Amino acid sequence: MTMYDLLEQNIKKNGNMLFLVRENITFGDLPKYIKARAASLANAGVKAGDTVGVLSHNLPQFIYSLFAIWYLGGRVLLLDTNLTPEEYDNMTKLTDCKMVVAEKSFFYKTKNFEFFDIETKDKEGAEVKQHKLKDDDIATLSFTSGSTGTPKIVPLTHKNLVSCSEGLETLSMFLRHGETMYAFLPLYHVFGFAVGFLAPMHFGMSILLQPTINPNAILQDFATYKPQIIPAVPKLFEIFRKKIIDGIKAKKKWGLVSFIMNHQKTLRVIGLGKLVDKVLDQIRSVFGGKVRCMVAGGAATKPEVENFYNKLGIAFVQGYGMTETVGPICCSKPVKKRVPFAFGAPLGGSCCEIRNTDENGIGMLWVRGDQVFGGYLNNEEANKECFDKNGFFCTGDLVSIDKNGEYHFAGRKKQVIVLDSGKNVYPDELEGLFIEIPGVKNVAVFEHEVKGKTVAYGVFSVEDGMTMEKLAAAVAEKNKKVASYKWVTHFAMTTEDLPVTSTQKIKHHVVRQWLIDGKYPDRHE
Repeated sequence: MTMYDLLEQNIKKNGNMLFLVRENITFGDLPKYIKARAASLANAGVKAGDTVGVLSHNLPQFIYSLFAIWYLGGRVLLLDTNLTPEEYDNMTKLTDCKMVVAEKSFFYKTKNFEFFDIETKDKEGAEVKQHKLKDDDIATLSFTSGSTGTPKIVPLTHKNLVSCSEGLETLSMFLRHGETMYAFLPLYHVFGFAVGFLAPMHFGMSILLQPTINPNAILQDFATYKPQIIPAVPKLFEIFRKKIIDGIKAKKKWGLVSFIMNHQKTLRVIGLGKLVDKVLDQIRSVFGGKVRCMVAGGAATKPEVENFYNKLGIAFVQGYGMTETVGPICCSKPVKKRVPFAFGAPLGGSCCEIRNTDENGIGMLWVRGDQVFGGYLNNEEANKECFDKNGFFCTGDLVSIDKNGEYHFAGRKKQVIVLDSGKNVYPDELEGLFIEIPGVKNVAVFEHEVKGKTVAYGVFSVEDGMTMEKLAAAVAEKNKKVASYKWVTHFAMTTEDLPVTSTQKIKHHVVRQWLIDGKYPDRHE
């Protein structure tokens, strides 16, 4: 089965059901928009086997373009809207992408590819011949370890995508046919793509697209459209929780509300159920009043945040996944008492193993299943390192398992930095940029906390004569080559060599500990 097969299946089953809520477009309406977009792209030169980039916020044309490219037998290069022209040029070059379907605000002068305005008005009724797709055809390409230098590129086949959607059937107690999924997480990111697009395609759900992350626009959507399912990164759920609590405190009612939330079972037993319902309904009204489920991914959720929403009667689902697994390959399940920071058990069709465990039961997580990709594009060396002879993929993440059969994240073998927003920052990419600075001997970039915020922190080993002012100016200039969320604005400087292994690899964990211990007092924060 291909993604286009999945679409046609939905058209037969749910033809009259709303698919795009804001635009009032049904599943049955989709083919005319998709075929018209396919005709426009074909006239622009797109043909079977071509790689076509999509660079856009969550617009309906994003989805039309996805299916149109597949209709023509092409593959989609999903591009992050936060990157720089230099990064886009490099990504399109590495994937032989000659056209990028984008919002006009992203257009810039380049010789690498042609831009196609994603908001182009396609000619109605225009059609071209549909290419016969196979399930092992590449559907999407994503960059997963930075976008400059020699990054890892993840090709996902139609089989991978459809298998992910089928695996989500495990969540059928949370995700239901006909309900509305709030899709404001970017569709170019695997979490937003899987939960905001593949899940509705599998369950036959409506999608409420939101192209911005403006809090006022989001709250207005909640009030107007009353979605039942809200996915987000943990940080946003924390912000909502804080705003709700602060608002109640401002009315000097938090003591009472908190008592009711914490003792609601007892209060119902003694006949005060209506009071409990009234209080909880008022809080849930912030989200429109109909929300049943919240889905968190991209980072670990604090236990107090998950408990807060559970007490409101909202199911809180925590997922774990990677671009290589099409997003969630594990999701939390209903248990009487969840162990903090559990990210769940494998979804249907997937298999997980913990290998080489230590005395605490912590070991490396390996995964296998139809939604797991088949290998990085043009990178046999990386593929040999991360796949075993039985097809298991090494995630590079250290985990343990609890009595409920749920996995717990314990750390990363890879030095990937996960920001509070859920975005990933890859030290190798940044270190490669900064090592070019004259006077810098070596540099270590790692995850660190500054004033309660997770940042990408750098420690620079420099030659005599380098000053903090010169280094700060050089780092700021190098930062411009990557997206702003990757910028290193907190760093330390030393004239001493950084600790390295016998193979001259930096011992990041030692550098970080020395920073904490005060060994690097010359700081820019």
